[in-house]
Amino acid sequence: MTLASPPVPTATYRLQLQPEFGFEEAVAALPYLSSLGVSHLHLSPLLEAVPGSTHGYDVVDHSRVRAELGGEDGLRRLASAARGHGLGLVADIVPNHMAVPAPERLNRPLWEVLREGPESPYARWFDIDWTRHDGRILMPVLEDRLGRELRRLEVHGDVLRYRAHEFPLRPGTERLPLPELLRAQHYRLGWWRLARTELNYRRFFTVSGLIGLRVEDPVVFDATHAKMVDLVRDGVLEGLRVDHPDGLADPRGYLRRLEQATLGRCWTVVEKILADGERLPEDWPVAGTTGYDALRHIDGVFVDPEGAAELARRYAAFTGAPPDRGGQWRPTLRRAAWKVVAHELVAEVDRLTRVAGRICAADPRLHDIAPWALGQAVREMLVRIPVYRPYAQPGEEPSPGDEMLLERVAERARRTFAVPGEADAADMIRDAALGRLGDSPDHRDFAARFAQTSAALHAKATEDRAFYRFPALLSACEVGGDPGGAAVSPGDFHAFSAGVQRDRPHTGTVLTTHDTKRSADVRARTAVLSEYAAEWADFVAATDAHAARFGPPAPDAHVAWLAWQTAYGVGFPHPDQVKPALLKAVREAGLRTSWTEPRTDYEEAVAAFADNGPCGPSMYATQGFANERDAAVTANELGAALLHLTMPGVPDVYQCTEARYRALVDPDNRRPAKLPDRPYDPAAPNQSDVKRRLTATALRLRKAHPQWFDHRGTYEPVAAPDHMLAFTRSGAVLTAVTRLAGGLERAGGWGDAELELPEGEWRDLLRTAPVLRGRVRAAELFAELPVALLVAEGVTG
Repeated sequence: MTLASPPVPTATYRLQLQPEFGFEEAVAALPYLSSLGVSHLHLSPLLEAVPGSTHGYDVVDHSRVRAELGGEDGLRRLASAARGHGLGLVADIVPNHMAVPAPERLNRPLWEVLREGPESPYARWFDIDWTRHDGRILMPVLEDRLGRELRRLEVHGDVLRYRAHEFPLRPGTERLPLPELLRAQHYRLGWWRLARTELNYRRFFTVSGLIGLRVEDPVVFDATHAKMVDLVRDGVLEGLRVDHPDGLADPRGYLRRLEQATLGRCWTVVEKILADGERLPEDWPVAGTTGYDALRHIDGVFVDPEGAAELARRYAAFTGAPPDRGGQWRPTLRRAAWKVVAHELVAEVDRLTRVAGRICAADPRLHDIAPWALGQAVREMLVRIPVYRPYAQPGEEPSPGDEMLLERVAERARRTFAVPGEADAADMIRDAALGRLGDSPDHRDFAARFAQTSAALHAKATEDRAFYRFPALLSACEVGGDPGGAAVSPGDFHAFSAGVQRDRPHTGTVLTTHDTKRSADVRARTAVLSEYAAEWADFVAATDAHAARFGPPAPDAHVAWLAWQTAYGVGFPHPDQVKPALLKAVREAGLRTSWTEPRTDYEEAVAAFADNGPCGPSMYATQGFANERDAAVTANELGAALLHLTMPGVPDVYQCTEARYRALVDPDNRRPAKLPDRPYDPAAPNQSDVKRRLTATALRLRKAHPQWFDHRGTYEPVAAPDHMLAFTRSGAVLTAVTRLAGGLERAGGWGDAELELPEGEWRDLLRTAPVLRGRVRAAELFAELPVALLVAEGVTG
């Protein structure tokens, strides 16, 4: 039975599904989740993934719901049970890539391509450059060079095995001698290190274990989306979160096809990271983004701009880091981009250069542009693109925004050439990226690949490199963030929120996700340091020196600063939580070790320091520093939560974050959820968690009065004294939060500061208090909590 068009969610609750928490566990949690006040459960990817996967983004079979979660029967039981509790389901969809699993036979389409080569009907599924490696796919799975691994290759019938890997043999080659057999396949087995320079299939960022899909092909789209579309049409799913649309050749075309396939019966948001000032393309048929833009504005309200700048100066002085290796944000970001484009993305840049060369060779107007000049132009332009990517398509008029963007970066790239005539290469790359030069397969390939590589470069250089090299204030180093301009004024917050209400009132908003490097409460805690920059720098120097007297010291000052701030952020740090995060941080930073060039001695020193320092006896000093600023921490935690739950947009509550939740980067933030199996009762004796009560109160209010918060509602800033941010929703709800509470305390508190309430009588849902009206003293408003959620008396519509 097909349901009518589902309503827009009032709020979603994200569940990170995995073998230890599948559909059955979700059913058990329904009474509790329903009682919180959300309208929908937001499920991580549902389709068959690599066995044991804790995230599900490594899809291997689009035709089946994942058996480890409970299969399709389990999903449909969950949907039915959820409906009985007044809840719908929203799920992730992963259109950009599939897993390259071990054994490879788990991915049947890829298995068929490996066996039959470009003649396979599945060859159109994947972005493979068949002009490379004599028409073979490089499979970089060997632990060493082929010659040293030959003895580990085994032929079993029509299968070639290497450790956990299995590869199909081309029919008729089974009995050939091993060297000849290897040369006869449609794939080339290679040392894993070759992936950086020799890979000839598109991947997710720099992850060779995820191969890119060509969903721009209607046949591929239909085959990879049939199951999810059926689940939407059957009413099992009422919404979709589209993972990484910037990896697609044509995001707009894909989203239009998805809208048509789901008959418009789906609330859809996209995981699009917007740079400061960037807008989501207006012609994308979606409700909005998943909400990292909202996250940046919420976090920024609780950052002191002068203190953040002082922390950066103190960090540079403490570490002695050069400006482009952590000493300053912008130079660090530029160097990181250059490192990624010249190292991790060499294969992608080389392919762009080859395709550009073919375009030039076929066009007399472009003859004699040297390959080296094309390569330089590609690199110089990619590193200068300030957003994830352009969206131009050959055969279509580029948008003014894309034209302006690529004109600007091309002009800057031209200046890097010594000979003006050779700088014409930058103009050629600009025009090819804008789709101006033609509509042949090479032209379409270049425009799509340039944009896809731009997205990968931006993500890797910013989020997976520069953020870890510039940990001056960890709360600013978050997906979608800008550590060089972390602070957001109340005016900027109001402008952003008013724009959301005007343009995309049903967009998603988030504070914590499976991809955030630190949970919202860790970031709220570390944001307080922007108000105590000098004190924090002195504390780190003294505590680090003291800890070094009793055990292994930090291997360098960068790690010391990062480790002590991480320990402070999580509260009582545990080695199982902190050490993996520190090791990931130093590998991503790539300053002294990395994923591909690991230094075992350095990483052992990092681990030993973590045990002795931040996770050792000195943790009590860190906790003491935090205890002295506990009021400011609480104000940030509760203030961020309340802004998230009442600002424009559809809030997504990550699992367990309705209570205090301090988690670090994955895998820490992807642990199986531990949720109650009974309804939440704020009056129960054991329910003293203020954040949980705040969350449930706000969510229940949204669900009871959706018209106050959705497209029918309004958003109005309320003039507030310093250290306060306030706004109303539809004249019926007033949110007020304390900001920069540390500075407020140093100033002696609220004093005589007042907030003038809109006309009428107001009641605070978060405390037992008399009805408020007119001018209210801030000290009275925040007498019990640093936040207030007021509802106008007598307002029902």
